[in-house]
Amino acid sequence: MHPIPAASRRSFAGPAIAVLATLVLLAGCGSRAQDDAGKEDEAPPAVTVEAVAAEPRAMAASYSGSASLEARAEAQVVAKTSGVALEVLVEEGDVVRAGQALVRIDADRARLSLAQVDAQVKKLEANFRRASELVKQQMVSVGDHDQLRYDLENARATWRLAQLELSYANVTAPISGVVASRSIKPGNFVQINTPIIRIVDNSRLEATLNVPERDLTTLREGLPVRMQVDALSGRQFVGVVDRIAPVVDAGSGTFRVVCAFDPHDGALQPGMFARIGIDYDNRAAALAIPRGALLEDDGEPAVFVVRDGKAVRTTIATGYVDGGFIEVRDGLVEGDRVVTAGKIALRDGSTVQVIGDEPVEVADAAAGDDKTDGKQ
Repeated sequence: MHPIPAASRRSFAGPAIAVLATLVLLAGCGSRAQDDAGKEDEAPPAVTVEAVAAEPRAMAASYSGSASLEARAEAQVVAKTSGVALEVLVEEGDVVRAGQALVRIDADRARLSLAQVDAQVKKLEANFRRASELVKQQMVSVGDHDQLRYDLENARATWRLAQLELSYANVTAPISGVVASRSIKPGNFVQINTPIIRIVDNSRLEATLNVPERDLTTLREGLPVRMQVDALSGRQFVGVVDRIAPVVDAGSGTFRVVCAFDPHDGALQPGMFARIGIDYDNRAAALAIPRGALLEDDGEPAVFVVRDGKAVRTTIATGYVDGGFIEVRDGLVEGDRVVTAGKIALRDGSTVQVIGDEPVEVADAAAGDDKTDGKQ
């Protein structure tokens, strides 16, 4: 055998090395492709969620609204005469009764006016008595006699007016209640028709709701009312629907519902902001789920139901809403578990792991494919 020249060996070595490198590259690509295919065949991990079973519970249909508490009655006490305030007999917070004196105003001018008119009345009464005797003797004409009678009646009316002006020196309470504010001090000069004291009757408080007209047939007088106020956190007060305006406002499409409450030993005060609920129907055993289970989308009401380790999107028909629960009238049965937390990561058919349940084993999709090929 003839030896191969060195130049020829070099010419054969170049192509051989190129072929070997190509085979190594193809082997590497095939390995990566198999790895990628294996990863694609792996099933996604289970989504951890919380779930609650649909169960019967007592449900109440109610209307909710908010309003400010108002006193049943309120009065601005004004001075009906002018003068210096000699005495101010009440302070803020004092309880007063209707007709009680609140302020005494200097009445010297009113007394003098009354005395002046009183003297005029007495003079006219004497003249009228004399004229009545003389008219019988035909010494005074009937016309003069009648004129004296008219003058006397006018003077008597003026006397009553002067007496009324004198009574205005004692400013009295028009209603019973509590002195809410006072804008006068002893020694101040009071102008006529000037507000000086405000009285509120807080023996019964009211809250007025503007309710949409669709609820006109559901609300009625005497229904119980639940109320919470921001100033008294954690406490709940009970009242009643006191009266309902039967006329719907054409502009707002609402009607007025007035709820009444007892002051509860002064705990409630006019001006407090109240959150009110009126229960107008009750169901003893309505199938209900937490409101947090509802999916937040624009479609029909739906929830994710856990079935065989999968999240199944289910459309439901809802009914009454009571606090944190909502009635389900169709779409679920008692015991169905609905997802309440973790919904945002779910799709219809997603594998789920419910907190508190046994761990879910996620099957490898590739293994499933191999089993299928073996059966064939």
